[in-house]
Amino acid sequence: MDLPSIPLLSMLKDRMSWLSQRQNVLSQNVANVDTPGYAARDLKPVDFAQALKNVVSANNFSGALMTTNPRHIAMAQQNGGFDDMNTPDIQSSPSGNSVSLEQEMIKVSDTQAQFQAATNLYAKAMSMMKTAIGRTG
Repeated sequence: MDLPSIPLLSMLKDRMSWLSQRQNVLSQNVANVDTPGYAARDLKPVDFAQALKNVVSANNFSGALMTTNPRHIAMAQQNGGFDDMNTPDIQSSPSGNSVSLEQEMIKVSDTQAQFQAATNLYAKAMSMMKTAIGRTG
């Protein structure tokens, strides 16, 4: 069995990829806090409604769980490309820089907490799989 093809693990991997890329974008903002004319950026959040539509409308893809009942939901894979956007919600400084160090650090902290939560879920899923196959160590 290919572990990345398990829908739960695939979704967690995609979430961690998004969070990792967001952390990179936020670190660029912090690094350019004094750069004249620099516009703060962030990643566009993953659209939950669209992801749900993809899940509901998707047919059984390679490696997906079988849908043996009409009430089962087929899981679709997310794409790995994430879009970034300017975040002009903060007034620019006289130099034209729109980075607020306080806001960026709040976003960094939130991203770190979300990544830790996804990592914990991934570890728990792996632990449950080991238990299911009879391995305890």
